[in-house]
Amino acid sequence: MENKKELKKNLGVFAALATVVGSVIGSGVFFKPQAIYAATGGAPGLGMIAWIVAGVASIAGALTFAEVAIMIPKTGGMVAYLKEIYNPLVGFLAGWIQTLIFYPAMISALAVACATQASLFIGEGFVVPVAIGVIISIIFLNNLGSKVGGAVQIIFTVCKLIPLFILMIFGFARGGGGNPVFTPMVGEGLNPAIVLGSLMVSILFAFEGWTNVGAIAGEMKRPGKDLPIAIVGGVSVIMAVYFVINLAYLQVLPSSELANLAAPASAVAIAIFGDVGGKIISIGIMISVYGACNGFILSGSRVAYSLAKEGEIPFSSVFSKLNKAQVPSNSIYLVGGIGALYAVSGQFNLLTDVAVFASWTFYTLTFLGVMKLRKDQSEAVRTYKVPLYPVVPIVAVISGGYVIISRIFLSGLQATLLSVASMAVTLIGIPVYYATRNRKGVKILKNKKSIDVA
Repeated sequence: MENKKELKKNLGVFAALATVVGSVIGSGVFFKPQAIYAATGGAPGLGMIAWIVAGVASIAGALTFAEVAIMIPKTGGMVAYLKEIYNPLVGFLAGWIQTLIFYPAMISALAVACATQASLFIGEGFVVPVAIGVIISIIFLNNLGSKVGGAVQIIFTVCKLIPLFILMIFGFARGGGGNPVFTPMVGEGLNPAIVLGSLMVSILFAFEGWTNVGAIAGEMKRPGKDLPIAIVGGVSVIMAVYFVINLAYLQVLPSSELANLAAPASAVAIAIFGDVGGKIISIGIMISVYGACNGFILSGSRVAYSLAKEGEIPFSSVFSKLNKAQVPSNSIYLVGGIGALYAVSGQFNLLTDVAVFASWTFYTLTFLGVMKLRKDQSEAVRTYKVPLYPVVPIVAVISGGYVIISRIFLSGLQATLLSVASMAVTLIGIPVYYATRNRKGVKILKNKKSIDVA
């Protein structure tokens, strides 16, 4: 019997905006300062500037992405956009890489970060089981319905802002303020152009998630009105928060010290409030990361569901099913389950770097797609247009291109190998696509013959 259930349109602008902010403000703002200042050789200048550069790139990307999302407001997000802009294969490959690499890598990295903070309370040696437990708990919550997932996102977004603002306010109020902020740019002997590529990958992870709301557009009440507000408003708030909190960090501890701290936010809190204060902030960090992980499971499962609904992945009949709460439970298990497998590695930075490369490859194709749609569908009604066209889309495309080139050629052997592996997984998707398409074609032909015989 054909499944007639449809996803409910019950997500409003606040749940959508909370999905953006909740998915983005996670472990990046709390953990990535260490990787940033390690890359600069302990110098603060280029690290602080890179937050601005990555913020501008993300805003340009969000402004560009929003036009496509409004024209094609379908559940599945970028997968649906690329199918319509280019062809079904390109869209499928985006969903393929999101389902197998991007979303699971983000979910597992965030779960590992949450578990790492929990080790302050339960001791070392439990990071992997706690990370897997975090993922399982979020899978359970999301199976209760999209309304529950959206409500969780709003609650955790509000909770996470509390420690953020405490750190910002007291960092400026109690910090010595004598540490350099914009000089020197990089450590001695380092090439700023190469360092910037590494910084962009680290910082863009901290901004990752601003497209998640596009993946749930099919469940939004008023996507045409609410989607641009959620994407652009969310990214703008995030950019301001990130820059100010990093200024606050430097008011308390120098960049050379932050470069050697795996949990710089907790270290700053301890310097301000003592050991008890540090642990309170660590609880806030766990809440923040948990909310981010929830956002990626919520959105990532909808990508897998969208592919399965079109019969484009193996076992589509299984992953396209909706449960009694009318959410794609098996797709939630799929994306969350792969994430749990990745979490066994316990490699936070490795997972985040892989995710950023995978995502920005297809983001760049989406940015180019805006210009293609302007040419191919010039007469189409657009309720939202990219401002300052074509300057903003060009900025977005250049940013994406720089990230891709940097990861493949400029960031060392490990980055090159990981990037090649990501491209290999993408290429494996091509025969899978044609195999599932042929199987779907045979099924349609059989059904037609059965109707003719009847």
